[in-house]
Amino acid sequence: MSVTIDITGLPVERVSVVPSPLAELGMALHALSEPGHHPALQGWATAVSSRLDPCLADRLCEADFLWRTTFSDVFAPFAGIPGGRTLPGGTLMEELDLLDKLTDDQFVSAALEFTCQLRYDVQNPGPLNDPELRHRSLEMAAARGAVQERFTRRLLEDPPVVRAWFRQLMLDCDEAFFADTWARIQPQLAADARRKTDLLRRAGLAEALASLSQAVSLDEQAGLITIDKLSVGRTATGDGGLVLVPTSLGWPHVLVLHRFGWQPSISYPASGSRAQAPSVEQLTRRMEALAHPVRMRLCRHLARAPHTTSELAEAHGMTAPEISRHLTVLKKAGLITNCRRGRYVQHQLDLTAVARLGSDFIEGVLR
Repeated sequence: MSVTIDITGLPVERVSVVPSPLAELGMALHALSEPGHHPALQGWATAVSSRLDPCLADRLCEADFLWRTTFSDVFAPFAGIPGGRTLPGGTLMEELDLLDKLTDDQFVSAALEFTCQLRYDVQNPGPLNDPELRHRSLEMAAARGAVQERFTRRLLEDPPVVRAWFRQLMLDCDEAFFADTWARIQPQLAADARRKTDLLRRAGLAEALASLSQAVSLDEQAGLITIDKLSVGRTATGDGGLVLVPTSLGWPHVLVLHRFGWQPSISYPASGSRAQAPSVEQLTRRMEALAHPVRMRLCRHLARAPHTTSELAEAHGMTAPEISRHLTVLKKAGLITNCRRGRYVQHQLDLTAVARLGSDFIEGVLR
């Protein structure tokens, strides 16, 4: 599974690395509503939440589906401007001005992603113009709660009023907490954008994309960017450009905007945000490797001390070839390491790799 961007004919001059204050505000709101996704930001999230005005907190709850379970494209309005070559604004106000340039249909369709469940990367009528889709949007919003239904009904009945309400909400967030946060992280994002731009010019697009995340790769011959994700989608730059948006608050998310008719963009964790996440294929191999009871018992032994194949065979009442086959699966999954001690090769569990799967597993094998 992956999202692909066809960049056939795209000159490197139309690839831009630009921070986005509005996108980062969306990331901040996501981190506040889902602190479990961002353990490194829990201290920041707790501090912000504790001093948040109750009235503002209630208003954020009213619209949190825009950033909680999905990351709405209303936070990337530059991508919806016709021509596909607009860049993010330098300030939050500039980006909110870009948001005002979107049509009501663009804004409503982007805001109601959580209800419509349509193909995101093909052309579809919006809920403002399709009565059946309008009815379906209200039904799905109602299934998510009364607050979501009221907001969706207001949005469908009077988009300009809700758009003004949303703009003021973003400005109030800026005043309450985001201006201070942005002042702190903006230099880091600007520096990352400069480094990526320099790499793009010196080494080419493939190297620049590889530096974003292990999940991003380029097939230069096919002119195809592939982003390794547990979702499927496709888009193309066409006559437009490609925008790479660094984020400080977004780790581990790598977001791909591939909405039909919008300029493609990739939001990636800025350098130094956190360690790289494994690929979907590698994660699948690890889950499959640990699903076998013999390999779980081997992990228990190897978590405590290194052992040779013969020692493990004797401990488990199995033949050395049988143990070797299980060790090969664990090694391919990146869960064990080997080291030579004289004539013997010893195997040991890689606790650093395993720790990233979760503390429950470590506690289980060490119990």
